[in-house]
Amino acid sequence: MTTLTRSVGSRPWRPQSLSSLCALRPTRTRFIATASTTDDTKPYYVTTPIFYVNAAPHAGHLYTMVLADVLKRWQLLKGRKAILLTGTDEHGMKIQQASAKAGSDPKPFCDKGADIFKNLAARAELSNDHFIRTTDASHKEAVEYAWHLLNERGYIYQSKHQGWYSVSDETFYPESQVHLVLDPPTGRKIMASIESGKEVEWTSEVNYHFRLSAFRDKLLAYYAENPDWVTPKAKMKDVVSAVTAGLEDLSISRPSSRLTWGIRVPTDPEQTIYVWLDALINYATAAGYPWAPGSEHTGGWPADVQIIGKDILRFHCIYWPAFLMALDLPLPKRFLTHAHWTLGKQKMAKSTGNVVNPFFALDRFGTDTMRYYMIHDGGIDDDTDYDNLYIIERYKKGLQGGLGNLASRITRGKGWEVRRAVKRFSGDPRSNSPFVQAHARKVEITEFEKLVLDFPKDVDSRMESLRPNLALKKLMKNIYAANAFLQAQTPWDIAARLKKGEVVRNTQSNEDAERQMDYIIYLCTETLRLAGIMLQPVMPSKAKQLLDMLGVAEDKRGFADAQLGADKDYGASKVPQGKGQAGVLFAPLMSDS
Repeated sequence: MTTLTRSVGSRPWRPQSLSSLCALRPTRTRFIATASTTDDTKPYYVTTPIFYVNAAPHAGHLYTMVLADVLKRWQLLKGRKAILLTGTDEHGMKIQQASAKAGSDPKPFCDKGADIFKNLAARAELSNDHFIRTTDASHKEAVEYAWHLLNERGYIYQSKHQGWYSVSDETFYPESQVHLVLDPPTGRKIMASIESGKEVEWTSEVNYHFRLSAFRDKLLAYYAENPDWVTPKAKMKDVVSAVTAGLEDLSISRPSSRLTWGIRVPTDPEQTIYVWLDALINYATAAGYPWAPGSEHTGGWPADVQIIGKDILRFHCIYWPAFLMALDLPLPKRFLTHAHWTLGKQKMAKSTGNVVNPFFALDRFGTDTMRYYMIHDGGIDDDTDYDNLYIIERYKKGLQGGLGNLASRITRGKGWEVRRAVKRFSGDPRSNSPFVQAHARKVEITEFEKLVLDFPKDVDSRMESLRPNLALKKLMKNIYAANAFLQAQTPWDIAARLKKGEVVRNTQSNEDAERQMDYIIYLCTETLRLAGIMLQPVMPSKAKQLLDMLGVAEDKRGFADAQLGADKDYGASKVPQGKGQAGVLFAPLMSDS
């Protein structure tokens, strides 16, 4: 196989040996396993895209972060070790120009931008294990190592490249994917990408290319074997169609005279590595690439799910798997491609200023409320329009009027004791139900029993299908159903009659009436307990408060405990219930009081 290495000084560049390269990374030692780690026991690995630091984050970035965090926390809930990666993309022409415009050298400009995204992750209560920056020394080593392997295996060659280049998108577009448009702000006629709408300029230069065209058939075969590799299915079809139409070799470097800010080609300092090759390697870098023998899976690779916006589908689902195939590395198991958040029906974009400041939103509505809104309303298939009125509506209907209302009615209700109901019916509550077959409400009770019994698996199936929005909506549908069930069964009427010593209809004794009342309370309380457990990935703080209100022990809050009748020890609140708004799960919004 022909080697395309070039001399640097008097000898060709070669990467350090794998063992010595890994030894230079003290941060990797926490991933070294004491025993061989199989794919079955490897950590569940979730990634967000790494975000450009050329401008401040907007609500779309918050959504991507929260989406990834919920999927990671769900796996933790199910008892599996899980790892979450997020970070910043800090190389390329876009960053070079943005830093120059800001009157700053690139590195301090990137430092400032990375800190903002770190702060957003912290403010959103992200449970990320890594925050990678493409300016990290360990990442630079990994990219150089990958370049060396691609080069040694004959996948890189040098030639002249001509085409339409978008600085904003950091990519070349073929003639068929650009058109002439009028730029409204300036009145200029410009060439722009049909796909992204970003301006392109004609560029002719000598650079290095990756033999992407050689992977067409391999990619199509992989897609055919893994039809659910990309969610939703419509995006999988888009990827297959694009590759079926044909692949051109990919320009993977830029002259360093034009692009100074990036990782230099290790065999040719006159060229800078293409930002997307650089950036995509980050997912493997954070997992410990290049790996020492026997530790390939300890850092989580291959990723179990990579979350991306629909505008970077081509880079992640065509270029990235081709790079991995060339490097002989396992491909990510799945991709979740989400739609965009819009504002006034227009895509949020830093370049146009049509954005929502996520810090302001978090400050105004609170972290849990924003996480709930992002997951509940965020689009997977279709774009979603962001509006403060929608957030208020979700809060009032779902959180305050749904979940909070049910919690208050159960835990602060008069005439029953939650703890007594739990003791009476925990285990297999249906086997000792006080509602006999002939009871007038038996059908209603049985239907609600089944709803509570199926509750966990219904939510889990949607989560495992990478549809957390549908999982949350299903969860809330059950909360609304529990409120309706409670209203229809009117346990307070039974309590009032018992207090007065009156006979309760369809019962033979006061004890029989009390058991019926307690069974209704128990089923609704179980709905709350199950919901509280399963809401922990979405609303960590509020879910904890709810479970504390119910008296659920800290070691009984895993998914394995989310089964009807599984917990017999809860029911005595761990926090003061208070009066009025004291102890309320979701207080009225300031504007309502």
